[in-house]
Amino acid sequence: MKDAQHDCETVEMPSVPRRTLLGALCAGACATLLPFARAPGQARALPLKNLGLEHLDIVVPDPAESARFYKRVFSSPLHEQDFRGAKRYFVLLGRLPADRQVGYIAIGAANGRPITVGHYCALAETADIPAIGKELAAAGYPEPGGGFGMIPDPDGLELQLFKPPAGLVAAAVPSTLEVAKDGLFSPLGLEHVLLAVSDLERALRYYRFVYGEGLETRDAADPKRVWFNLARNTRIGLEPAAKSAMPRFVSFGIKVAPFDGATAAAGLKAAGGEVLSVAPSLIRFRDNYGITLEARAAP
Repeated sequence: MKDAQHDCETVEMPSVPRRTLLGALCAGACATLLPFARAPGQARALPLKNLGLEHLDIVVPDPAESARFYKRVFSSPLHEQDFRGAKRYFVLLGRLPADRQVGYIAIGAANGRPITVGHYCALAETADIPAIGKELAAAGYPEPGGGFGMIPDPDGLELQLFKPPAGLVAAAVPSTLEVAKDGLFSPLGLEHVLLAVSDLERALRYYRFVYGEGLETRDAADPKRVWFNLARNTRIGLEPAAKSAMPRFVSFGIKVAPFDGATAAAGLKAAGGEVLSVAPSLIRFRDNYGITLEARAAP
């Protein structure tokens, strides 16, 4: 067996010229600041060549009750999946095609977690998670974690990244839950997610790093809010969190077919929602658990 004392013996090092030592130290320091080394001709993993937003998930105490509410709101099919000993529901944001490429609202059990949006999903032409993780780490940002392609931003708000084909998981099947069949809106896809962040300038640097430059517009109604305009007419919004408030998902938006605002507002109240505002082609409301969302008529 190897002598433990031998492992701790002092070894006399050969003398190193001062200039050589300084050069080595500088090279090491620069290596920590620069992105990880890539093979010649290897493309950067970031910024993403995004293909727009696809889905999001919410976590609530009773997923079945939430699914019933969303089926009163949206007329599209409901699917379900056995997941970790419970049911996970999927409110499709359109008809389910043969290739299952459709957006959705996933509804899962909170299991003691706060009621909130859990994550949002974007698609990209490529989604090399290990390479993305290396570039994020080299820039001083959090690395991806878990086995579901989750990438936390500096506040821990998570993006799930996939490349096509993605869509509805194969394990999800038409739901047997008794639900309304005549929802108020015909959904066409996810339109936006809005995030409240602890440091807006830091968040802007991060989202430029991930999604690229030249995608931003300031919100005309709220100049502190910045939108990153992605593919397929989808957006990510950033705004400063209120003083002493935690970073969070503020709201999300669903593109829908044209609707009558007065009829929709009455239907939302009858379904157990709270109507916040009604404008031409746009209605903002809270679901039965207080999560804020918008239905926005597609042009």
